[in-house]
Amino acid sequence: MHTLQQAAIYLLTAVLVVPLFKRFKLGAVLGYLAAGIAIGPSGMALVGDGIESTMELAEFGVVLLLFLVGLELEPRRLWVLRRPVFGMGSGQVLVCGLVLGGIALLVGLNWQAAVVAGAGLAMSSTAMVLSSLSERGQLAARHGREAFAILLFQDLAVIPLLALLPLLAVAGDAVEQGGVHGWIAAGKALGVIAAVVAGSRLVVRPALKGIASYGGREVFTAAALLLVVGAALVMSWIGLSMSLGAFLAGVLLADSEFRHELEADIEPFKGLLLGLFFIAVGMSANLGLLIAKPVLVVGLALLLIVVKWVAMFALARLSGSENAPAMRLASSLAQGGEFAFVLFTAAAGAGIIDSDVSQWLTLVVTVSMLLAPLVFVTQDRLIDRWLDRGTAPEFDTIDGPGNPVIIAGYGRMGQIVSRLLRVAGIPFTALEGSYQQVDFVRRFGAKVYYGDASRLELLHAAKAGEARLFVLAIDDVEASVRTAEVVRRHFPNLPIIARARNRNHYFHLRDLGIQSIFRETFPSSVEMARLALLKLGMSPSVTERTVSLFARHDEEQLEAQYAVHHDEAALIQTSQQASAQLQDLFESDGLAPVSGKVDAPGKT
Repeated sequence: MHTLQQAAIYLLTAVLVVPLFKRFKLGAVLGYLAAGIAIGPSGMALVGDGIESTMELAEFGVVLLLFLVGLELEPRRLWVLRRPVFGMGSGQVLVCGLVLGGIALLVGLNWQAAVVAGAGLAMSSTAMVLSSLSERGQLAARHGREAFAILLFQDLAVIPLLALLPLLAVAGDAVEQGGVHGWIAAGKALGVIAAVVAGSRLVVRPALKGIASYGGREVFTAAALLLVVGAALVMSWIGLSMSLGAFLAGVLLADSEFRHELEADIEPFKGLLLGLFFIAVGMSANLGLLIAKPVLVVGLALLLIVVKWVAMFALARLSGSENAPAMRLASSLAQGGEFAFVLFTAAAGAGIIDSDVSQWLTLVVTVSMLLAPLVFVTQDRLIDRWLDRGTAPEFDTIDGPGNPVIIAGYGRMGQIVSRLLRVAGIPFTALEGSYQQVDFVRRFGAKVYYGDASRLELLHAAKAGEARLFVLAIDDVEASVRTAEVVRRHFPNLPIIARARNRNHYFHLRDLGIQSIFRETFPSSVEMARLALLKLGMSPSVTERTVSLFARHDEEQLEAQYAVHHDEAALIQTSQQASAQLQDLFESDGLAPVSGKVDAPGKT
């Protein structure tokens, strides 16, 4: 088949399948795998003869991925995260790897294949887990932070695992001389790593500076790709993993001034080639095994999930976690991961495991990833609800005299308001609906009551009828509007000062008759723009008039939009007219156009 025809099939399948999987929150990785299965020999066999050539090209996506992982690991940042990363992370990989490797030995694999199988199956899906935690707003929770640290260690662990594959490879009489070959390879590796470190400092950075100054953007992109390819080829020439070289190059440039530009240049190539890699893995998956032995394949995938869940839960409990975060962490990391495909493919190519075993392992990991969304749903809808009923405390009892101010929501804005009130000597009652947040701020000495401010009985207990002011600083838009409705209905004479996350939130609060509303990002954004104009050389007087005029126009525009916000067509038209009106306003006031020039910095 013609190369362009294959490319068209890959692209069309990815465009059709991946958005569908992301729409149902199954992740892009599963979408690429499904696309590969659909067009591979086990599916419609559209490109059945192009798997090997596709895999050779797509493996470079893994190289680029590990280069970007290295770029993210600035040595100082890695040192700060050393305890959760190297503590729980190493524990998870070792415990799961030993257990799963032991099972592999029991079913008849030799020790080299068992090591690869255990290490590969111990990996979890970085893309799937982080995406799921982000979508559910759990990255900042304890189990979210610990999951990130463990995934970071797994990303790091792939590097030495890939580097060890040539040492595990056994062929002919190399078994007897394996120790000698191992020491020679280790010596070569240390020498090349030292050369890469020295070359990065003495050659690469000065070269990048020159290219950035004189070569142009496209030449810099070519240099970035050459850097990755060169580091990968050097490692390949001495029999080590190409990914190891790319990772080292990334780490050594993580604290350089080119980090962000390199990341921006490499990211598109990485995403495309990594997607192609997963398509190729899906194409190589033996769907016939699943059709022939569905119970065995699904049973092995469930066994993998259960083993990893139990091991991770036990490890989390031993590290001091309570039952709830330990269960959530175990559920997050119970599936197999995309780096397992990398390890199994490389191990099969090196002759450590045969192709049949590689197909079985790949299929088991794939099915475990397909089952992962069900594990997440079970955790969220069943286990979490049970845990919340069993662990969430009852709302606090508010007794004693009421205070003149009630603050609902003790997050970023609520805390700042409370500090100023405390300095001014004004007593207040603070309510917060998240008991995790309450526990956190109480450690710093803050007096906060745990409770839902939209519940009428809690407001009565807080003496809302006697209060002089209600500060609505709840972060969640729906909870904020619900609380405002209850306060306006039952305490109509209680003034409300409200926080609005965005314009829609502002409109909802205005519909309830609240007038004192503060958009949380607008004042700081205006102040940032004021400083930017001053730094760019605009005179203080012109800056003040410009900022004042803009702020006044935006407030007027907000009022105009509020008047028509129930009419979407009118709201869109009003927004489109705003820019032209602002330009006319500046010109009529005698100010320079928005696109006008400013003096050189410092000449104010």
